[in-house]
Amino acid sequence: MMGQAKQTVVFAGPSIHGLDRAPFSAVTFKPPAAAGDVLAAVGSGARVIGLIDGLYGDCAAVWHKELLYALSRGVTVVGAASMGALRAVECEVFGMLGLGQVFEQYRLGGRVSDADVALSHAPAELDFCPLTVSLVDAEATIEGLRDTLDQTQCQHLIAAARSVHFSRRTWRAVAARAGYDADIAATCARNLISVKKADALLLLQAVQRGEMIGGAVPEWTFQETVFFRNLLARQKPGDSTA
Repeated sequence: MMGQAKQTVVFAGPSIHGLDRAPFSAVTFKPPAAAGDVLAAVGSGARVIGLIDGLYGDCAAVWHKELLYALSRGVTVVGAASMGALRAVECEVFGMLGLGQVFEQYRLGGRVSDADVALSHAPAELDFCPLTVSLVDAEATIEGLRDTLDQTQCQHLIAAARSVHFSRRTWRAVAARAGYDADIAATCARNLISVKKADALLLLQAVQRGEMIGGAVPEWTFQETVFFRNLLARQKPGDSTA
């Protein structure tokens, strides 16, 4: 089982905070991916790579080029929930697989902004605990409260959630922007619907059961660039996903 786990690598953080990982014995969990991490996973022998969460802002995000490199080597690459959903839509034509509601929303054009899945979170020592709420989860939560809140409240909350920057989008900030008190914020927090977590769970269940179909060497040819060669050269000998 250990060998199997080493071959299936999933990059995740805030989207699976608090999730019981025990059922996913076939998965080696890695923190949210940054540039070079997928490349390192391929180099260490991963045959299935799941991308859920990725880093951005204060570091380079995972490159499309390293995902294409993985696909060109016959590695199954699947994305969902957050950064993974974005990259899956962008690389679907090259063979990357996507799962879940967030992936479908971007794929069908219902969402176009990367910021809709962005949030702030705590460091690894605190299990990447979300500190703000993503717009996709905020909207799903507010829609789910239409039998509890009136139509006007829901409309104002959704508009407020869309207007607050992801780094400051707490329920208290959303409620205040909409002109409501802390009781409304508490109601939203208690009834959180996390589309991102549901999509992340879908990916984990699929790779655990070995359901993802992929891995065939594509018909297209991977083209190296000087930038990719530089990224490849920065990989340390012995880099491992174990």
